[in-house]
Amino acid sequence: MNKGGTRKVFVTRKIPEPGLDRLRIACDVDINPSDRALTKEEIISGIKGKDGLLCLLTDPIDQEVITSEPRLKMIATYAVGYDNIDVTAATKHGIPVSNTPGVLTETTAELAWALLFSVARRIVEGDSYTRAGHFRGWAPQLMLGQDVAYKTLGIIGAGRIGTAFALKSKGFNMTVLYTDEQRNETIEHELGAKKVSLAELLKTSDYVSIHAPLIPTTHHLIREQELRMMKPTAILINTARGPIIDESALIRALKKHWIFGAGLDVYENEPTIPDELKTLPNVVLQPHTGSGTIETRTKMALMAAENLIVGLQGKRPPNCINTEVFQK
Repeated sequence: MNKGGTRKVFVTRKIPEPGLDRLRIACDVDINPSDRALTKEEIISGIKGKDGLLCLLTDPIDQEVITSEPRLKMIATYAVGYDNIDVTAATKHGIPVSNTPGVLTETTAELAWALLFSVARRIVEGDSYTRAGHFRGWAPQLMLGQDVAYKTLGIIGAGRIGTAFALKSKGFNMTVLYTDEQRNETIEHELGAKKVSLAELLKTSDYVSIHAPLIPTTHHLIREQELRMMKPTAILINTARGPIIDESALIRALKKHWIFGAGLDVYENEPTIPDELKTLPNVVLQPHTGSGTIETRTKMALMAAENLIVGLQGKRPPNCINTEVFQK
């Protein structure tokens, strides 16, 4: 326990040190000593006697957790997504919840492009092939992939990350389609992007990248029916949330070559990944590292710490999700 202040907070997993240093200036900080995700029961134990909670996207912060400690006054998540938190329950009990938006936008968009190129040009396959000693020199049909330039790019979810991802296509002279509840004038103006239905996007696009939040209407948004709409040469990228794709349907699509390939940073039942998916050569798998750069994770840590400190002062945190708690 660090005696940095009178407010007591629990951090469910160690985050970059600058964020912890910021917290220690204002609070007594108790950190999960294990480098692993905690169970709900362990989180309940950890917040006992605490005023604040700094959690991760892997932590189940449901009503039972939220109501288990009467002293709890603020929840800050070290992530942009907050589908793991029962925000309704927190709001009911007057507890502000904050996230870390914006700071990871460009970084996540970059990883989506890295996955797109890796699948299109079969980078992982080629690396394994070469390391195994199979390379015997240039050959006309060796490890053929897909071109990126002048192709059609489909974006599901044109929010911050979807917009950043789209704008990075500018150098490749791509036709850009997007589907979203709102019109995105930025990419329409900059890229000539066109807002279309999901069905039209899937049928037309050579590359489909998912950047939508996980909400009831996006759970299993991409099922067998949607995968069968896609071109056999198409590539699907997901750096958003795993349950947006029906993973069993995707496995069938990859095995039966309904689509060319996929690049995934997120999974339906993380951290569990089906063994069958791991064996497929036409999918590139990343361990949920969309925001995984030194610079971005440090900025996230500082932002989460600042949100928590401000919230514990009874003020509205800079990135408050449920602002209605301050309107009562």
